[in-house]
Amino acid sequence: MPTWPKDHDAEIPPQIEALIFDCDGTLVDTMPLHFVAWTKTLEKHGMKLSEQRFYEFAGMPTAKIVEILAAEEGLRVSPDEIAHEKEQMYLESLPAVQKIHRVVDIAVREFGKRKLAVASGGHQKLVRQVLRTMELEQYFPVIIGADDVPHGKPAPDMFLKAAHDLGVKPENCVVYEDGELGFRAARAAGMQVIDVRPWYLPRSE
Repeated sequence: MPTWPKDHDAEIPPQIEALIFDCDGTLVDTMPLHFVAWTKTLEKHGMKLSEQRFYEFAGMPTAKIVEILAAEEGLRVSPDEIAHEKEQMYLESLPAVQKIHRVVDIAVREFGKRKLAVASGGHQKLVRQVLRTMELEQYFPVIIGADDVPHGKPAPDMFLKAAHDLGVKPENCVVYEDGELGFRAARAAGMQVIDVRPWYLPRSE
């Protein structure tokens, strides 16, 4: 019998009133496409980003990542302009995006039973465009992006705002995430967090 929270198809406890999902790497398999866009954009501006570090930055606003990398290289650049350039390159790859079905299935199954939201480190407009492309936007009446709160992950701001907008206490929410910054943000918000990566990443022997 499936057990919660380990198994994606397990029954969710009744005290959980709301489910809050990250977007990239949780609902949709966009991370490889983001990495390609990062690599090509940064190369043009004399910066580099390893794949390992890219995943460590998961959930951090794009402009903030540029700011960190530029400071390390001693470069004077416009983080907002480079972030926009990177996001435009990423948008061109959207037709190749795939859903992460085991996570999406939870949202579809619980739609109408529990309150649902998305809280992502991406900008609101970009997150909505991804969800719309994947025909998922209609499941989430509340969508929080990095530009909706003062502080991005690992601060708890976006998860707390999602709970507030849903009208649910933080302790009655569960977060579905794939990144360390998101795990820390959810715990700081007083919410239970589920790491979705074991549901789709290959198991090491």
